[in-house]
Amino acid sequence: MEDDGSALTDFAAGLRLMRDKAGKPTYRQLATKAHYSSTTLADAAGGRKLPSLEVALAFVRACGGDEEEWKGRWHEVAAGLAPASPNGRDRAGPEQDRPCPYVGLAAFQPEDASWFFGREKLTDDVVTRVRADRFVAVFGASGSGKSSLLRAGLVPRMSGGDPDGDQGWPALLFTPGAHPLEECAARLAAFAGGTAPELHGELSGDPRALHQAVLQALATGDRPDGTDLLLVVDQFEEVFTLCRSKDERDRFISALLTAAQAANSRTRVVIGVRADFYASCSEHPELVAALQDAQLLVGPMSTEELRRAVSRPAVRRECAVETALLARVVAEATGQANVLPLVSHAMRETWLRRRGNTLTLSGYEAAGGIPHALANTAEALYQQLTAEQQRLTRSVLLRMVAPGEGTDDTKRPVPRADLGPDTGAVLDLLARARLVTLDRDGAEITHEALLHAWPRLRRWIDEDRAGLLMHQQITEAAAVWQRQGRDPGALYRGGVLAAARQWAATRGDALVSGPRIEEFLAASVRHAGRAARLRRAGIAAVCVLALVASVAAVVAFKKSATAHAERNNAIAGEVQAEAGQLRETDPSLAAQLDIAAYRIHPQPKLRTDLINAAGAPVSRPLAAGSGTVYAVAYSPDRRTLAAAGADGMIRLWNVADPAAPVPLGRPVASHSQWVYWLAFSPDGRTLASAGRDRTVRLWNVTRPAHPAPWGQPLTGHTSYVFSVSFSRDGRTLASASDDGTVRLWNVADPAHPQRLGQPLKGHDHGAVASAAFSPDGRTLASAGHDHTIRLWDVTHPAGPRRLGRLTGFKDTVYAVAFSPDSRLLAGVGNDRTVRLWNVADPADPVPLGAPLTAHHDTVYAVAFSPDGRVMATAGADHTVRLWNVMNPSAPVPIGQPLTGHTEYVYWLAFSPDGHSLASAGADHTVRLWHLPSTLLPDRSYVNTVAFSPVRHILASGSTDHTIRLWNVADPSRPTPLGRPLTGHHNAVRKLAFSPDGKLLASAGRDGTIRLWDVRNPTRAALVGHPLTGHQGEVNSVSFSPDARTLASAGLHDGQVRLWDVSRPANATGLGEPLTVHNGPVTAVAFSPRGHVLATASADDTTRLWDVTRPARPIPLGHPLAARSGGVYGVAFSPDGRTLATANVDHTVRLWNVTDPDHPSQLGTALVGHTGPIDDVAFSPDGHSLASASDDRTVRLWTLDPDRAIRRLCAATGGVTAQQWRRYVPELALNQPCS
Repeated sequence: MEDDGSALTDFAAGLRLMRDKAGKPTYRQLATKAHYSSTTLADAAGGRKLPSLEVALAFVRACGGDEEEWKGRWHEVAAGLAPASPNGRDRAGPEQDRPCPYVGLAAFQPEDASWFFGREKLTDDVVTRVRADRFVAVFGASGSGKSSLLRAGLVPRMSGGDPDGDQGWPALLFTPGAHPLEECAARLAAFAGGTAPELHGELSGDPRALHQAVLQALATGDRPDGTDLLLVVDQFEEVFTLCRSKDERDRFISALLTAAQAANSRTRVVIGVRADFYASCSEHPELVAALQDAQLLVGPMSTEELRRAVSRPAVRRECAVETALLARVVAEATGQANVLPLVSHAMRETWLRRRGNTLTLSGYEAAGGIPHALANTAEALYQQLTAEQQRLTRSVLLRMVAPGEGTDDTKRPVPRADLGPDTGAVLDLLARARLVTLDRDGAEITHEALLHAWPRLRRWIDEDRAGLLMHQQITEAAAVWQRQGRDPGALYRGGVLAAARQWAATRGDALVSGPRIEEFLAASVRHAGRAARLRRAGIAAVCVLALVASVAAVVAFKKSATAHAERNNAIAGEVQAEAGQLRETDPSLAAQLDIAAYRIHPQPKLRTDLINAAGAPVSRPLAAGSGTVYAVAYSPDRRTLAAAGADGMIRLWNVADPAAPVPLGRPVASHSQWVYWLAFSPDGRTLASAGRDRTVRLWNVTRPAHPAPWGQPLTGHTSYVFSVSFSRDGRTLASASDDGTVRLWNVADPAHPQRLGQPLKGHDHGAVASAAFSPDGRTLASAGHDHTIRLWDVTHPAGPRRLGRLTGFKDTVYAVAFSPDSRLLAGVGNDRTVRLWNVADPADPVPLGAPLTAHHDTVYAVAFSPDGRVMATAGADHTVRLWNVMNPSAPVPIGQPLTGHTEYVYWLAFSPDGHSLASAGADHTVRLWHLPSTLLPDRSYVNTVAFSPVRHILASGSTDHTIRLWNVADPSRPTPLGRPLTGHHNAVRKLAFSPDGKLLASAGRDGTIRLWDVRNPTRAALVGHPLTGHQGEVNSVSFSPDARTLASAGLHDGQVRLWDVSRPANATGLGEPLTVHNGPVTAVAFSPRGHVLATASADDTTRLWDVTRPARPIPLGHPLAARSGGVYGVAFSPDGRTLATANVDHTVRLWNVTDPDHPSQLGTALVGHTGPIDDVAFSPDGHSLASASDDRTVRLWTLDPDRAIRRLCAATGGVTAQQWRRYVPELALNQPCS
């Protein structure tokens, strides 16, 4: 970039000079130390824009510079950037669009919990109080933050599960409004079922109804013992300011107290009350008694709490708050109980005026600071309005005020319909300035602070206080009239009507406008002169309505079932469409929506979506702190999972049941800086951690809920420690460091570790990113920034000996991993490749095949499954990829990449049983992947599979000319039976069991059919002689239901032949060959009853034939065509109602052939294979389907929806209330897996 002499270009030039003095490492080399991408670092030194402070300091650290000096330089540059724009707000640079982390006047909501800072201790206090008492009142001044405490502190903490691992309590959160019983009924209906009107009636008639409804809902739900309902009533003062009915107020309070105080109560009630309404509470004796020992006061924040509340949101957005600004805000806010909304609003305005990535004191002062920012915002908006808009603004804001009677004024929600259509533009402007909050039906002032902070509004209220009280009374009376069906008895009359008419006549503004008030007053006037006639008309109207209602009820009864089904079908279709859009980016959430859609309205398409979801890897995310997660490790017994990362904490979970991980104890503050690596010792008693603080630490995890350090940290490295690895016997630990060395430690006694020999210095220059022992304990591999992997003989750890040097990488090698048999080594790196070597002789390593290049960015992690058949890799492209490495010279991808992480993936670890895979990344999560039980990797391509109809046996035929038998009693872990069957001289194309399970027929590319006696599957034997007759390859075989006839299909001769196999040792041909297709016949299958034959062809069709007379087959219906590029295999389900086809386009399709004259496709195609599918086979019970593909895998598909749902629920957990509202807004939350 051209040097223009600006502070920004000087800053960038300084970064480049510092890099030159550090030896001019490449940006990719810097990236390994800075933990930012090379592009980000290059941009930082490019001078086009100021990098964030975090990026700048990472660059400085990587080059060995002085961080404090550069922090000061960064702030100087940031302060001088971005001149003020005409509207008074400074430009914030290229990242202007980043969401503001300050909520302004609004309260924090449950979904904002991760941005809620400063009230951590108070949150702990209120949680403790709620766990101890069933009724708790939280008092605080307006503006003290009590709503945020309840919404973003208490509710997420209690409903998210406590640290000991329970599933959390369901929470109902609402404000009482003008009709608290109605609000409570509406929320309760969504939770407990039933309708809001029914519950409202019950609550109005019986104070015990709330308690009973909660008991019933918790009893019917699948919830752990001890689960209570958390009922939070925020802004409880509304029962005094907005609810005009003393009877309704009393009933509501009685219902709350009864639910909390009943002997068998399962409700915990928390109310948030403005402190100046304490006296109003004291007017209710029952409430006074409940409050005696159940109060918590929200006071002003301490200095440290204010610091966190002001600075932490900006830091989370990678911005800085100037020290002077922080000091000013804290000084102005300290000791004030009602100032928090003003602080938040002032910081929001300062954010909008930030310079680069810094929130400055000058921006704060320009906004007006805490004393004036809100008033400035409101007044500036008001001055920009036209005269008519100013008039409307006064009107709508006054309607949103409930004037106090012996108390401070409060805000009140107003229905949008009451404000009139001409107020829409003004409301939008007020909402854009965050002075007013709008929802679908209503509007209200965002916070009562506006009532006091804006002098103009304060003046309007004081000038018309009497009118506001009258307006409030008339508005409430009009609402009651409408709610009672416009009952004439609710209209004004006499002196009250006269006063209201006089008030309306003297008003000169729009305060009296609005359909409810106008209609109510007009109806009252009409009723005063025509009461008798209106009363008679009312009676007649009631009669007519009753007659209409009776007729409608009959019609509705007859149509209700159809209407309900149509409604559910529409909702299920919408949910399924949402799942389809999420499938590639968040398959776990998509699976939950698939379940929800199926439960709402089961249908074939949704069933196949479930089958697809159950056949794919899905994951459950675990929240793992506030920063990048760099490391994750399983204990050898598979019961414990550990994770650590940028926050320096180690977290442990009990994963004995992977479907329900349980946090163990509290996070352990392990290192003073980032933790890069974790490793369990082979006996599981010790956990080693490597950190940025240049140390290795050993932890006693014999009690994993209470980890404790074994002794002092292991010191000796002079820079970051990137990795640790235990030897097979657990007596030796290797550590790799940024200082370019690997150190070995004797940890036989972990409380007293000792250094072994001298550091290993085999890498030419730069850091050693990782080191790993081979499982046999003889070899150590180290990966470095010098683009190489070094091998060391560590048979004698005190005297390691240098072995081979592996090359080929074009950049830093980040990780290495040995296969379980120690014969294979994998390395991954910054050049986006995965490379494999045969290291059976570590002194003479041999590269295997070409580098794997499926990843689109840096590859950071690699791991082998415990059986060595599968390799997993992950990296900066946010994906995890699985590979079949049974033929390591040509690894094959298994399925599609695993998606779900939203940032770099840094770590992978297979569980010791191989059923799960843990991944960790920069999105602050660990994901537990439930791997599909559908993988049977083999060294050769699997062409065909067949289930035995009488035993848990699966046969597979391969391109290596062999047949293998498998025990699939546990479908998730197939085990081989006996030795492979040999006899064919070319690939095995098709297998079929006889109906009694005694025979297995195989069709081969060598032109023969062979029969095998499999009564003893561990010693299967060839029967008789090969059957010949086809001209060329035999592509398919199928037994008739009576086991006496075998059908075969010829690929090249296009013929179907029938064979008499009633005497297997002397099988013979039957009749003349059948020609049923115009081209090659690829597959053939008898239906279970034997009268229908299915044939498939390369012409992309499947045909059904009536073979009641085998010599003269008759076509049935139309050909089944799916435009799949060709059909290679067909199979009938055991009940004969479903036909499966194996297709060239990598899919399996299911067809309804209940009526073979009218076949139809069932749902969508099953996807997951990455190559053409050669064969399909149903299990004897019809609950599973196996498919074999050119991708060298066999997949087992779960066809039973209930089984598929159980598998998905075990792997994915549930949906949040927020997700449900977003994707299934029409229905109350009903957990798909409940």
